Amino acid sequence: MKHLLFFGSLLMLTHAASAQTAKPDKSKITLVIHGGAGTIRKANMTPEREKAYQDALGEALRTGYRILQNGGTSLDAVEAAVRVMEDSPLFNAGKGAVFTHEGKNEMDAAIMDGSSLKAGSVAGVSVIKNPISTARKVMENSEHVMLVGRGAEQFAQQQGMEIVDPAYFYTENRYQQLQRAMEEDKVKLDHSAPPVPKKEPKSPSPSEGLGEAKKFGTVGAVALDQYGNLAAATSTGGMTNKRWNRVGDAPIIGAGTYANNQTCAVSATGHGEYFIRSVVAYDISALMEYKGLPVQKAAEEVVMKKLVTRGGEGGVIALDRNGNVAMPFNSEGMYRGFVKSDGRPQVFIYK
Repeated sequence: MKHLLFFGSLLMLTHAASAQTAKPDKSKITLVIHGGAGTIRKANMTPEREKAYQDALGEALRTGYRILQNGGTSLDAVEAAVRVMEDSPLFNAGKGAVFTHEGKNEMDAAIMDGSSLKAGSVAGVSVIKNPISTARKVMENSEHVMLVGRGAEQFAQQQGMEIVDPAYFYTENRYQQLQRAMEEDKVKLDHSAPPVPKKEPKSPSPSEGLGEAKKFGTVGAVALDQYGNLAAATSTGGMTNKRWNRVGDAPIIGAGTYANNQTCAVSATGHGEYFIRSVVAYDISALMEYKGLPVQKAAEEVVMKKLVTRGGEGGVIALDRNGNVAMPFNSEGMYRGFVKSDGRPQVFIYK
């Protein structure tokens, strides 16, 4: 048995090494990102708000692309792209994270290396400026995969991560969402709107935009670098008015985040409980590995069929080792985009 384990480990190491030493090929470099899925309608979007989202998504794509184009790794690219979205108050991650029932921001993040199947994640952190970077430190500088709460924060501090006062994460829009959720005594999936009147609705102001629409605001990125390696990263603030240190799918490897050079890299956004129960990210990979499905069909099978049947709403971004992109979602919209070797970012919001 020991010999089998040894040779299995040796095979994995050999595979990872061969992937790293493969002849560089920039023709397939690809970065795909998402900034949340849900009830995203053009009718509820002001031109100013739409442009703000497009600009933020474009910046994330350009940031990650520069890394890939300059010979950086897929891990570097997904971390950098997610950091851009964590720093933007438009998304439910980092600076724009939603509030818990106790009036706190509790964030989760995960990252995975497709060449080695190594992964790292953090959950329930409240003072780490960029949770995705600490997740990477967990992967690279510890023997663990997931750290939570105060322990994760202590680890982050030891690793030299930027620690901020919890007030850094405060945004008035998110705080008002919490007040409405508490009045209704409901847990909210990032944003939930009051019932829309049957009469013609007034045009939203630039400050409103999608702030009043239900949206699953998790952010994520998947990338393929010139060495043929895949990586995935996901970051979120979870649910508005969540209690009891609830954790969703984003930091759970195989549920909201997964990467394997032999199949694909996946980052999910949606109702986390359903994504956990369905092991969404790994299920897509498994359909490719065991059934030989292409990434688009595998992703659609899980998101458009299995999740719908089970009542789960949301979407995924997925990328295979040949640079094929899939971005299916069963909600009304999903902030998403990709950039390939030509360096032209493509950003989409609606169906």
